[in-house]
Amino acid sequence: MDQENVSATLTVAVPAARVFAVLADPTTHSAIDGTGWVQEAADRAPLTEVGQIFRMDMYHANHPNGDYQVANKVQVLDPPRAIGWLTGQEKDDGRLEFGGWIWRYDLAPLGPSKTEVTLTYDWSAVPQSIREYLQFPPFGPEHLTNSLHHLAELVSGG
Repeated sequence: MDQENVSATLTVAVPAARVFAVLADPTTHSAIDGTGWVQEAADRAPLTEVGQIFRMDMYHANHPNGDYQVANKVQVLDPPRAIGWLTGQEKDDGRLEFGGWIWRYDLAPLGPSKTEVTLTYDWSAVPQSIREYLQFPPFGPEHLTNSLHHLAELVSGG
């Protein structure tokens, strides 16, 4: 597969600022996630600046520990148009190491109360050493569509 990213788009009947506010709140990420891997926000502060680190508790049956934690670093923060983060982990010595994949949401207002949301998972910066033991993408494209539907339910209050 030559493609190094996958994306999905959905239009929601909610202003972009409301969608952005939900995405900037790490406590909502487990409800948005379409895989069931994201469990809970370990860092609950809203995302407010590029470079901010926020940790999430995760679970994956194929992970060596089952339960694990990721450290995310905000890469894009352009309210209310775009938000994105690199995913990595904290090493035993406290150093953060990122694998090269990024989650990004782009929001395009389609009037005062409608927003087109595009979710992109991009692994183009993943080094070969990681590609040797992780398959990309590690989930089917329906994951992104599921995530967008979960987001739509959250922002619509239903």
